[in-house]
Amino acid sequence: MVAEAPHEIRAIFAEQRRRYRSNPNPSRRERIAQLDGLHKAIVRHRQALYIAMGRDFGKAEAEVELGEINVTLGELKFARKNLARWMRPKSVATPLPLFGAKSQVRCEPKGVVLILAPWNYPVYLTLAPLVAAIAAGNRAVVRFSEKAPHTGAVLQSIVAEAFSPGDVIMVGGEVDLAEELLKLPFDHIFFTGSTKVGKHVMRAAAEHLSGVTLELGGKSPAIVTADADIASAGQRIAWGKFINAGQTCVAPDYVLVERSTAPALVEALKASTLRMYGKTEEDRKASPDYARVIDDAAFKRLSTVLDESVRAGATVTIGGGRDAASRFIAPTILENVTLDSPIMREEIFGPILPIVTFTSLDDALEDVRAHDKPLALYIFSRSRKTVETILRRTTAGGTGINDVAIHLANVNLPFGGVGPSGLGNYHGHAGFRTFSHERAVMTRTLLTPMLYPPYTKQTKRTLALLDRFF
Repeated sequence: MVAEAPHEIRAIFAEQRRRYRSNPNPSRRERIAQLDGLHKAIVRHRQALYIAMGRDFGKAEAEVELGEINVTLGELKFARKNLARWMRPKSVATPLPLFGAKSQVRCEPKGVVLILAPWNYPVYLTLAPLVAAIAAGNRAVVRFSEKAPHTGAVLQSIVAEAFSPGDVIMVGGEVDLAEELLKLPFDHIFFTGSTKVGKHVMRAAAEHLSGVTLELGGKSPAIVTADADIASAGQRIAWGKFINAGQTCVAPDYVLVERSTAPALVEALKASTLRMYGKTEEDRKASPDYARVIDDAAFKRLSTVLDESVRAGATVTIGGGRDAASRFIAPTILENVTLDSPIMREEIFGPILPIVTFTSLDDALEDVRAHDKPLALYIFSRSRKTVETILRRTTAGGTGINDVAIHLANVNLPFGGVGPSGLGNYHGHAGFRTFSHERAVMTRTLLTPMLYPPYTKQTKRTLALLDRFF
């Protein structure tokens, strides 16, 4: 079923709300059956996803497998394995003054949730939050991005095979469809995208007091100190920056490197880029392993900021080549970049890597703190003391030490931003909790009747005694 008209959306929402009210807390067996159905549907459509993402992005099959399918199936397997433990009521301690009572926390579904997915990793960033929502027992409406239409069509087939529309449905459409969805009183809204749109989602959610999780972005820095393993730093930063043509929310947005170390790091970055994508500009353009930017608007935006930055004094060390017809922007490294360069104004979200030098770590940390709190921060150093200093003096959604981006793949770690880079988190148990209401349950205590009116001197003595134990 493809729902695009407002009346169809409202009808689907009403049906899901009806099913939620008739069965507000699906059993573990019901949830497992849904997770298994989704797993089988993804596997059946594996080849179709390769083809679709090749058409939308020019992505290599290995990159689709690595950054989309493998991690999604990992979330499914982890949720299935741990669901019984997550669902089990958890007994908690009861203070001595409430002796005789029993206390526990029960996780229950929030209800009917909305997932607004992005285009840059359209499989993983659509289905991973859905896995968490289903594991938590919710019904869901999922909207995929119109910017990756071929992948979206395959995702619709996957969801249609795995679920009935009264439980989960995936819808497509332009921005106006998302606006219609935001008018409905969902119990929780999960959004992945830009900070600007995230603010709009939060305002819409406030109309119905819907819960909100915002997975946003920002300028995620990589700090490289003089004692770092430069060859390793160059390889890992280049990989994390240029995979998916830089269209990754946790890609290193820019590098802060100690000035004396900058020439060696730039050489390491260049060598890694040439090794991964080809020795010449033509080789890199023809590489089957290098993706394209998503659309003409993105191509124009990136081209403009690159040209403006060069005019402002930045120099292209490698890359800079472009082809509008195929939306190709070469892996590009910029040197002589200052903090007020056009490339440093906002998140790049493309294959352009600015190199900014510093003379003291204090200066570098001051620059990081001057920007909004990033979604990710990367530290390259052999010194445990330096790493701890940077961790203590900065804030970020997540941090990688001597590597980039791979913290997303650990389902035991929560993933999310802070402040302008996000609100809330998910992955693994954190995702289950995001889509759950933690319900406090306590049986009757033996002492409360002593505190009922009329209040007497004995009541005051009892309160004074209780004050010693709370």
